[in-house]
Amino acid sequence: MSYATFLSAVLALLLAPGPTNTLMALAGAQRGMGRVLRLMPAELGGYLTTILPLTWAGAEVLHRWPAAAAGLKLAAAAWVMVLAAKLWGLRGADEAGAEVGARRVWLTTVLNPKALIFGLVLLPAPSAADYLPKLALFMALVLGVATLWGGAGTLTRAGGGAHRQQAIRRAASVWLAFVALTLVTGVIRA
Repeated sequence: MSYATFLSAVLALLLAPGPTNTLMALAGAQRGMGRVLRLMPAELGGYLTTILPLTWAGAEVLHRWPAAAAGLKLAAAAWVMVLAAKLWGLRGADEAGAEVGARRVWLTTVLNPKALIFGLVLLPAPSAADYLPKLALFMALVLGVATLWGGAGTLTRAGGGAHRQQAIRRAASVWLAFVALTLVTGVIRA
């Protein structure tokens, strides 16, 4: 795959709304860009936790045990639904429980279905000459997109208050529930 094709495919997938992007936008809405910047290593680490093993052995494992892919998708759907439920039920007094932390971002990213596509489809095999350059490019794109989503969340802080923050949490909750249901539907159809 050419660098231009790789770049456009990774960027299109990273920019698409998903559970990790939702959390980064929520972190920006809650605490601003400083918080987003502190969460970026957790997002990058989450992707690498999933992607690196997949590029080395993932295709073989999924070929031998096809149910493993369905299991991963169901685990991701369950985690995303838990996030959605937590965000929906929070009120202003529970703001500390709504705080987007590094552990939540890391786990959400580890279970993000996008990571499967990056590790199994878009990144070349580790033996390929362009593996490390494309991995480095992927990492830079992750940080850039996290900045965009966090910045978008930060923009929602202007003129907001407790009611606006609750509305943002509820919108994020609805989106995450939709993502989880889409994952489960995909497993059922497969």
